[in-house]
Amino acid sequence: MSGRTPTPAPGASSSRVLICDDQQLIRMGLRMVIDSQPDLTVVGEAADGDAAIASVAALEPDLVLMDVRMPGVDGLAATEHLCAQPDGPQILVVTTFDLDEYAYAALRAGASGFLVKDAPAEEILVTVRAVLRGEVMVAPSLTRRLVERFVLQAPASAAAQHNRLTALTEREREVLALVAKGLANGEIADRLFVGETTVKTHLGRVLTKLGLRDRIHAVIFAYESGLVRVGD
Repeated sequence: MSGRTPTPAPGASSSRVLICDDQQLIRMGLRMVIDSQPDLTVVGEAADGDAAIASVAALEPDLVLMDVRMPGVDGLAATEHLCAQPDGPQILVVTTFDLDEYAYAALRAGASGFLVKDAPAEEILVTVRAVLRGEVMVAPSLTRRLVERFVLQAPASAAAQHNRLTALTEREREVLALVAKGLANGEIADRLFVGETTVKTHLGRVLTKLGLRDRIHAVIFAYESGLVRVGD
C-alpha cells in the first residue's frame, strides 16, 4: 500500500467529516489524522448520538465517524436516524472490537462500513476516502463472519424476505449467494466463467430490485431470506 496522500485538484473542496465519540482522546486523535489531509476537514465533534444528529443538521457533513457504545443516545440509534434521511451523510462505524454486535446492528441500519479504533492512521485515511467514494469498507470474508455471528439476533422476517427473492433472475440469485459466501467480484467471475464487469452488473441489478443500500446489506438480506444459511 502506498503511503502517499492524494492531493485534491485545484479548486476542489475538501470532504466534511463529523467525529462522534464519547471519549475526548479518541476524538482528538481522529481529528489530528483527518485534519492533516488537504482533502479532508473535520467540521465538528459530538459526544453522543443526540449531539451527532443535531450536528449533522447544522453542519451538513459528508461523513460521520460514529462510535456505537455511548451514554444516552448511542451510535446505533443515531445511525438509524441519519440513514433514514434522504440526503444523510455516509456513516463509518468506529468500534473497539472487530466483531462487535453493535457494529453489526449499525451496518444493518445503513452504515457503510466500520473501522477499529486502534487502526493505524494510513488505514483510517484509506477507509474514510473509500466510504466517501461510496464504497463499502468491510472485507467480504469479514462481512460473512459478522453475519454468521449475529444473524440469529435479527428480526424473524425470513418468510417476507424470501418472497422478495422472486424479483431476481436465477443468475442474479446465484451472484447474490456467492457474494454472501464471502467471494469477491473477481472470484465470482471465475466461478461463473463470466467477466468481472458482468458480475458488477448483476450485483447492481440485485441491489436495485431489492432496494438494498450496498454489498453489506445484500449479504445480510441473503442470510435473512434463507438464500444462504449459516454454515453453508
